[in-house]
Amino acid sequence: MTTSMARKTALAAWIGSALEYYDFFIYGTAAALVFNKVFFPAADPATGTLLALATFGVGYLARPLGAFVLGHVGDRFGRKKVLVFTLLLMGVATFAVGCLPTYETAGVLAPVALVVLRLLQGLSASGEQAGANSMSLEHAPEHRRAYFTSFTLSGTQAGQILATAIFLPVAALPQEDLLSWGWRVPFWCSAVVVVVGLVIRRKIDETAEFKRAKVAKLPVATLFRTHWADVLRVVLAATIASVSTIFTVYALSYAVNTIGLARTPMLWVGVLANVVALAAIPALARLSDRIGRKPVFLAGCGACAVLIFPYLWSISIGAYALVFALGILLFGVAYSAINGIWPSLYGEMFSTEVRLSGMAIGTQIGFAIAGLAPSVVAAIGSAREDWIGVATFTAAVCALSAVAIATGRETFKRPTAELGRTTRESPVSSTGSVRTA
Repeated sequence: MTTSMARKTALAAWIGSALEYYDFFIYGTAAALVFNKVFFPAADPATGTLLALATFGVGYLARPLGAFVLGHVGDRFGRKKVLVFTLLLMGVATFAVGCLPTYETAGVLAPVALVVLRLLQGLSASGEQAGANSMSLEHAPEHRRAYFTSFTLSGTQAGQILATAIFLPVAALPQEDLLSWGWRVPFWCSAVVVVVGLVIRRKIDETAEFKRAKVAKLPVATLFRTHWADVLRVVLAATIASVSTIFTVYALSYAVNTIGLARTPMLWVGVLANVVALAAIPALARLSDRIGRKPVFLAGCGACAVLIFPYLWSISIGAYALVFALGILLFGVAYSAINGIWPSLYGEMFSTEVRLSGMAIGTQIGFAIAGLAPSVVAAIGSAREDWIGVATFTAAVCALSAVAIATGRETFKRPTAELGRTTRESPVSSTGSVRTA
C-alpha cells in the first residue's frame, strides 16, 4: 500500500468527518443552551433542560439500527457508498432542524419534529466513523495503522471546534435574538456540508483489501458467528464516549444553567480543548504504533476517571482558570489517548469481510449508551453540590471500558491481511463469494 494513497484517504476521512460531526455537535450545543427554552418552554427550567438533553440522547438510539443496516451495505457493497450516504443524510437533517417552528408557534409538533430529525442524524452518524476508519485502516501501511486511522477522530475534534466556535458569536447575541433566529444560523450553515463533503468523498477509491475479500451474503450473520466476543468487547469499551458527551453537553449545561457561569467562556473551554486534541490525537496514535494499542488506551481511561472529579468541582466553585486548565487536560490530552487509539484498536479486532459491520455495531451500541449519559447524570446532578455523583458515574464507565480492553489481545504488530483471524484460518473466509476488482 502506497503512503500517498494512505495520506489521501486519511485527509478525505478527516475533512468528511469534520463536516459530518460539525452537524452532530451543533445540536448538542443548542440542546445545552437553547432548546429547553425554544422547544420545551412549558416545563419548569430543570425539566426543560432534562427534556432538551434527552433529545440529544435520542440521536444515539437510532445508531444501533443504523449500524446494522449501514454495516451490511459497507461490507457487502463497499465503504464509499456508506460514506456518501451518511454525509448527505446528516447535512439535510441538520439544515431542517434550523427551519423548525418553535413550541410557541407549532405546539407539541415542534419537539416531535425535532426528535424525528435527531433520529435521522443518529442514523447518519452510525456509519460515518466505521466507514472512514475501515477505509483508512485498509489503506494504511502496516506499521502506521493507528496514525492514519486517527485522522478520522482528529476530524471529529475539528468538527467540534467548528460547532462550538460558530456558537460563540451566536451565544453572545441578546437573549431575544438568540431564541428567535440566532440559534438557527449554525444549522443553516450545514448546506455547505452537503456540497463540499460530496465533492470530496466521491473521489475516494475502495481499498485493495476490500476488493480482494470474499463477501458474505449476510455479513452481520458472519460477524456474530465468528466475532461475537469482539463485538461485545467493543460495545463495553465504546461506552467511554460518555466522557465526551458529559464534557460537551452535561458540563456545559451544568455550568451555565445550574452554576450560572457565562456561556462564552464555557464555550471557549471546548474550543481550546479540541485545538489541543488536534495535535494530541495523531501524536498518541503514533505512540501506539510503537508500544501497542492497549497501554495508551488504558492510560487514557485512567486519566479521564481521575480528572473528571477536579474538573466538575472547578465548575461548581466557578473557578474559571481551573475550569480551563482541567478541561484542556481532561478532554484535550487524556481523552485524546482514547480517541487516537480506538479507530485502529477496534478495527484490528475484525477481518476485512466484517470490519465495517463489527466496528459500526459495536461502537454504536456503546455510543448509544454514552449518548444517554447527559440525561442520566442530569437526573443525578440537578443541584450545585451533586457533581460528585456525576463524576463517580463517569469514573465507573471509564473503569468498565478499561477492563474490556485489558482482557483483549494486542494487535499492533499483526499484518493487515491477518487481522481478525485465528492462526488456523486462511486469509480468505470460506463464507460468501469472491469479490473481484
